[in-house]
Amino acid sequence: MASGSYFPPPIKEVEIPKKDGQMRKLGIPTITDRIGQQVVKNYLEPRFESIFSNNSYGYRPNRNAHQALEEVQRNCWKNDWVIDLDIKGYFDNIDHAKRKHIPENWASMYIERWLQMPVQRRNGELIQKHGKGTPQDGVISPLLVNLFLHYAFDKWIENLNSNVKFERYADDAIIHCRTKRQADWLLNKLHERMAECHLELHTEKTKLVYCRDYRRQEKHKNVKFDFLGYSFQPRISKSQKTGNLFQGYGCVISISSRKKIAEKVAISLEESKTCRSIVGIAQRLNPQIRRWVNYYGKFHMWEMHHVFRLLHSRLVRWARPKYKRYKNSICRAYTWLKRIKKQFPYLFYHWKLNFSI
Repeated sequence: MASGSYFPPPIKEVEIPKKDGQMRKLGIPTITDRIGQQVVKNYLEPRFESIFSNNSYGYRPNRNAHQALEEVQRNCWKNDWVIDLDIKGYFDNIDHAKRKHIPENWASMYIERWLQMPVQRRNGELIQKHGKGTPQDGVISPLLVNLFLHYAFDKWIENLNSNVKFERYADDAIIHCRTKRQADWLLNKLHERMAECHLELHTEKTKLVYCRDYRRQEKHKNVKFDFLGYSFQPRISKSQKTGNLFQGYGCVISISSRKKIAEKVAISLEESKTCRSIVGIAQRLNPQIRRWVNYYGKFHMWEMHHVFRLLHSRLVRWARPKYKRYKNSICRAYTWLKRIKKQFPYLFYHWKLNFSI
């Protein structure tokens, strides 16, 4: 790489299912490319971090999804309307010509080569790039995308109206507005801006949402939106000062996230049919349970009860055909699981957090 003679090979195309049933295409670079991209990323990232907006949270050091969610919740309490924004296929439509803050010839040269790498499909066919798009699984791709959207979205909206609050995580963004009139005006401006940058808003996922709670009682069709695996919606809350119940507006684990977890639990237990005891299942599931609790339990952890109730029913379903004495009695199987929890309270990660069966 130091001599400039390195040319990256084609990237491998891999398709993974999306939650809407469509397929997401990933571009997998070689290990050598990943190392080279990491070197360039480490060199450029501190420079880019000094100019990036504080409202951007995705793929950045010392920033995470929980910080974005906390900021969304605070701004939802202060503003009545939300624009739930999704940029359609933004990894595939990033303009190669729009790159700034890379004066080094060697870095610009290698970035240009990585962007122009052809994509190799499973049948061996090579697909050439046409001046736009970046591999979705490339190490340097998130940094380049953040740089592009910094000028295409973040900087633009800050210059348009500095009083408008927003949070962006990769291609998902939440914009807060005082009134519906302001939200409609801003959404029209966003369509124009995306067209200028050769991008497009996802028509099905982009919508206006009214933040209804005990103070805001207007009736509108959309009062709920999903962001980073959480659902923001009207919900009953308890006042910390008086202890009274009231209708607030907050976030809990979304239904789609719960369905995704249920699918993973079903797959894991299907693969664990050969386990001789529940200990083997716990060893397989505990790393995943720990991740779910750490992420989805950040806000209103008790909502995870729905997830773990499903997990317990799956464990009972696993035990009944395995042990003859529980085959014809689901009540005995649940009694057995409760006895296991009492004897081994730390067997599953969520049991130590006092989730009941």
